[in-house]
Amino acid sequence: MLDPTSRENLKFKDLLKVLIDWINSELEEDRIIVKDLEEDCYDGQVLQKLFEKLSGRKLNVAEVTQSEIGQKQKLQTVLESVNEMLRPHGWTIEWNVDSIHSKNLVAIVYLLVAMAMHFQAPIRLPEHVSAQVVVVKKREGILQTALVTKELTSTTEMMMGRFERDAFDTLLDHAPDKLNVVKTSLITFVNKHLNKLNLEVTELESQFADGVYLILLMGLLEDYFVPLFNFFLTPESFEQKVHNVAFAFELMQDGGLKKPKARPEDVVNLNLKSTLRVLYNLFTNYKNSE
Repeated sequence: MLDPTSRENLKFKDLLKVLIDWINSELEEDRIIVKDLEEDCYDGQVLQKLFEKLSGRKLNVAEVTQSEIGQKQKLQTVLESVNEMLRPHGWTIEWNVDSIHSKNLVAIVYLLVAMAMHFQAPIRLPEHVSAQVVVVKKREGILQTALVTKELTSTTEMMMGRFERDAFDTLLDHAPDKLNVVKTSLITFVNKHLNKLNLEVTELESQFADGVYLILLMGLLEDYFVPLFNFFLTPESFEQKVHNVAFAFELMQDGGLKKPKARPEDVVNLNLKSTLRVLYNLFTNYKNSE
């Protein structure tokens, strides 16, 4: 069971709030409102709807189940589908039917974090959140308790890294000298176009983080004017910057490019690898455009 001091930990509370807000945002159309993860997720109903929405798959389960047996059967079906999707990507399954149904908050949070990361939820999970769990064991007729620390989130980079390693991972890990060559090529490419608006980039990580240059660059590459009411020209909050980067991603897809592998949040958080992926994608598609 969860140690009471962990329940009051601010980072742990923040993680719960982010997960609750995410679920409510995803299930808004179903008119489902989650207020408490333990009370609202244990019977499988919310988890079923969330998995169906994220995966686009319909599960063959009874809609409403009041009995404990029915709830556990539903949970079994939902968790089998979730595990089947997550296991190939290296997730350790830290939950089961009994732990979820008994309202084990740590197991529920483990499951939701894994689903959020797998489906690349547009949220920012607080990093390095852990919880102290009280484990009770019976040895020779005597109950013994021990405190075990469970790591619920690591860094965003590590959590996202479970799913994909590509040329940029290799570049950053094994050939940092070549990284500068790539960065120089990309800076030359973006400035060739941004210079038309008397703009210049010297720092790839920071100057694209608010999304403004990305949006203007897409307009230049595709030869159209982006109306200023579509984005924040001087974004101030994290949400406004994410809006801008997400809008730039939409413009890229409208131009026939694949959906960027990076998340808008990662670009806003100055994640170099994510920013490089986005710019390199533009470079390979538009390097010959004037």
